[in-house]
Amino acid sequence: MPRWGPDADNRLYLSAMELIFERGYDAVTVAEIAEHAGLKKRSFFRHFADKREVMFAGAADFEKAVVDAVRAAPRAVRPVDAVMTALADAGAGLTKWGEPVRQRQRVVATSIELRERELIKFDSLASAVAEALGEREVDDLTAILVAKAGVAALATAFQQWVDAGGPADFPELMAEAHRRLRAALCDGP
Repeated sequence: MPRWGPDADNRLYLSAMELIFERGYDAVTVAEIAEHAGLKKRSFFRHFADKREVMFAGAADFEKAVVDAVRAAPRAVRPVDAVMTALADAGAGLTKWGEPVRQRQRVVATSIELRERELIKFDSLASAVAEALGEREVDDLTAILVAKAGVAALATAFQQWVDAGGPADFPELMAEAHRRLRAALCDGP
């Protein structure tokens, strides 16, 4: 394999997933991931800040897709509806990959450091969504409340999808989370 191939980041990601799924997150080193991908260890760090980041490859693209969708939503759409639709659509794109995504999430669930990184990613997503809502002239408090509630709904629906282990419909899980959130806030528990 060429050392500087244009797909080095993908090769590293696939190598990491293969080794981690086979042996466990803690049992795999960055050097082993790089070697398995046909690259040098320092090449790994050109693409990922650390081993934890390889588990969240694509998080920036996911965040961008959500933010772009919130920004593009018609002004007449309520902020909460724009956010929930954007999260449902982006989540559907992620969950279409099926079992490898579930397996990655199971690995995340076994590691305190990966769960911590996941919370950081969720917080980053909520901040970016709140900023996008601010660009839509939503006041700061409403923007952060809607963004955080939306990300909580995403995390809940995603975990339900993982736990279902089969052909669960992620957009429907998000829609149900949206309905329940709205009912709890508007109609009481």
